[in-house]
Amino acid sequence: MKKEIVLKSNSPRRKEILSKNGYKFVVKSADINEEILDNLTPYENTKRIALLKASYKKEEDYGKVLIGSDTIVTLDGIIYGKPKDHNDARRMLKLFSGRTQEVVSGVAIIYKEHVYNFYVISKVKFKNLSDLDIESYLKTDEPYDKAGAYAIQGIGKRLIESYSGELENIIGLPIKEIKEVLGEIDGMED
Repeated sequence: MKKEIVLKSNSPRRKEILSKNGYKFVVKSADINEEILDNLTPYENTKRIALLKASYKKEEDYGKVLIGSDTIVTLDGIIYGKPKDHNDARRMLKLFSGRTQEVVSGVAIIYKEHVYNFYVISKVKFKNLSDLDIESYLKTDEPYDKAGAYAIQGIGKRLIESYSGELENIIGLPIKEIKEVLGEIDGMED
């Protein structure tokens, strides 16, 4: 990619996914309100938040490729973000036990006047978890900064029975779709 990329996220997972795929970029955190709006679907909420992130101070980076992303877990139409505390993480994991939830990543990519805003869905089926399974996972500190209180790429993979869709999307950045957009942008005149 010849154009400069700005990732509007401090997420170590998003940085790692972009780096692993050969992209050079700078990180500029987006200080936005990530409030979930009740009048929007989970999908619309992730798209909206991703767009707010990508748009944050965009005039400072005009002419660069700005990437914003937001990932949530949803089950029965309810959105599960990062747990507030230990008890909230326990509650989420008990709810997910034996069930399939959707992991939704909203993405916004802005280049000059071009705006790409979309979401990608993957599904994750949990094993039937015992209280001991949940408590031992909660002791790892892994669940506390992850949407849905688990990390499929870490110790949390032992909670998972199966998944469908893009693994990187579940981790936090749907790279396959992002590569397509970046390829299109790369071909544009400066």
